[in-house]
Amino acid sequence: MRPDHRKVNQLRPVSYILDYIDYPQGSVLISQGRTRVLCNVSIEDGVPKWMLSQNNQGGWLTAEYSMLPGSTHSRTPREVDGFSGRTQEIRRLIGRSLRAGLNLDLLGHKTITIDCDVLQADGGTRTASITGGYVALTIALDKFISQGLLPRCVIKDAVAAVSVGVVNNEYLLDLSYQEDSTAQADMNVVMTAGGDLIEVQCTAEKTTIPRKEFNHLLDLASEGISELLTTQKKALKERN
Repeated sequence: MRPDHRKVNQLRPVSYILDYIDYPQGSVLISQGRTRVLCNVSIEDGVPKWMLSQNNQGGWLTAEYSMLPGSTHSRTPREVDGFSGRTQEIRRLIGRSLRAGLNLDLLGHKTITIDCDVLQADGGTRTASITGGYVALTIALDKFISQGLLPRCVIKDAVAAVSVGVVNNEYLLDLSYQEDSTAQADMNVVMTAGGDLIEVQCTAEKTTIPRKEFNHLLDLASEGISELLTTQKKALKERN
């Protein structure tokens, strides 16, 4: 029995509050169980210097990620003296994941920044950041598309992510912190709506992972991501 009485293949309740903050071009508060992440998207003219040096005519997308001090049971200090290895790794993961959903060449010399701030953490903060970040990104780009400033095909495909793992020899979808902290193996999976894999992060915590078990976890993640893509689509449709 899972702590919140979910089935092994059941997502935590997912909800989105769109346009949560007024000033960014796109803003979404995603809640997935007790995990809450605020995703804000800003689009500015210009690209990094390294792109200009390569005569690249396209745009760029980068991501920021932070855990706010009150997001965990004991206060999480602000990272004022530089980012931890975990924070840097998650920032890069979010950026890679959401770039995969765009035709950057059609963006022009613009830089998209996605700020993901964890308001409350109960497992799956990086995957919720990607899932909510895609919704915020779509809101922001739709504003440019509706004004004729960008083509609709700048958005190549929807992107979502979820965690899976093995806990007490059970294959579980969408791990809470309590489950993740005792997992024999855990995996974060990022996929497109077309079913293509963007990233798979898989770690054996207490035992090795047989190939059959790995494939089972991947299939379970795929089912969960399919459901998350449906929630994204519904949220965006209701906004329009």
